[in-house]
Amino acid sequence: MIRHDVPPPPVTLTSPRLDAPSLAERQAILGLPLTLKSFDSAFEAVGALHQVEVSPPPSAAPAGSRSRIVYWNAERLKYLPGSIAMLKAQAADALLLCEVDVGMVRSGNRHTLAELAATLEAGYVFGVEFVELGLGDLREQAAFAGQDNVAGLHGAGLVSRSALGRPAMVRLENSGRWFDGAFHERRVGGRIAMLAEYDLAGGPVLLACVHYESHTDPADRLAQTRVMLDAIDELAPGRPVLIGGDFNTSTFTLPEKRDEAHVAAALAADPQRLTSPESYEPMFALLAERGYDWSGCNVLGAGTQRTRPDGTPTPPFGKIDWFFARGLRCSDPAVIPAVDAAGVAISDHEALAVTIEIA
Repeated sequence: MIRHDVPPPPVTLTSPRLDAPSLAERQAILGLPLTLKSFDSAFEAVGALHQVEVSPPPSAAPAGSRSRIVYWNAERLKYLPGSIAMLKAQAADALLLCEVDVGMVRSGNRHTLAELAATLEAGYVFGVEFVELGLGDLREQAAFAGQDNVAGLHGAGLVSRSALGRPAMVRLENSGRWFDGAFHERRVGGRIAMLAEYDLAGGPVLLACVHYESHTDPADRLAQTRVMLDAIDELAPGRPVLIGGDFNTSTFTLPEKRDEAHVAAALAADPQRLTSPESYEPMFALLAERGYDWSGCNVLGAGTQRTRPDGTPTPPFGKIDWFFARGLRCSDPAVIPAVDAAGVAISDHEALAVTIEIA
């Protein structure tokens, strides 16, 4: 039985294609009672939740002394042509991407990461955060009513023309909080960090692409941070590390976020609270204690959220996407507008970029 206070161990089993559940299997899970026992059973049964998909690059690029890395919450990669063009323009050496769909009708039932990698003549690793039992959030349920997902996989990955070694998926929490539909969609899984080694001329660097839970609070983000850092130290002790992710550093608890008057008063007292959340989020103190820096690899005080074409979300926006580095020299951090060639938003998150070399 899966324990809900401790996530399962890191996943290192790899496959060239994940064992995705069929539509009939996903529908059977929907018919289970809304209990933790049902969640445990479904989680254990779905093979895709216990594998990492790996596709090597067509020809591995040689290691350089410095590399440009881009992190982005790609919001399903559903605007794929515009996303490819935006990412290609960055000429990055490696991409860290979360909120990536495989076989979801909302993104064309495509393997979005494989198509992106093929266009860039790169390889990738991919892990499943959630098996989606429905069509997505309320907006997506309305837009794609009556259609079916071919695989229902949603997760995170790394893309590079260089080889990505020793891939692993770390599950940061296994609460089952998305299983019962309380957040208006049914899912099996939990938040993840995707890890892989990336070679620089001075040696390997561990890259980590991270997505924290959105429906939670600073204390839970601290707990997820501890799980992530412990796993990194277990899998790559002493190794230089670059973590890029959506940490959802809202600074508020869920009840506080739902209280508009409380939020307004808090922001009136500290107008920079959302874009400079460090003092409100104890995860930053733990990261500093464990040897990670963020001052040199981020544009500090700059928000990383934006409004989608449908008008959501709305301001005020915060800095919820971050890089954290250990054992690296970071330079030229940037926030990249997540828009297509016509200037239309292709995600509700901006992308981040930084150049790294081994310290």
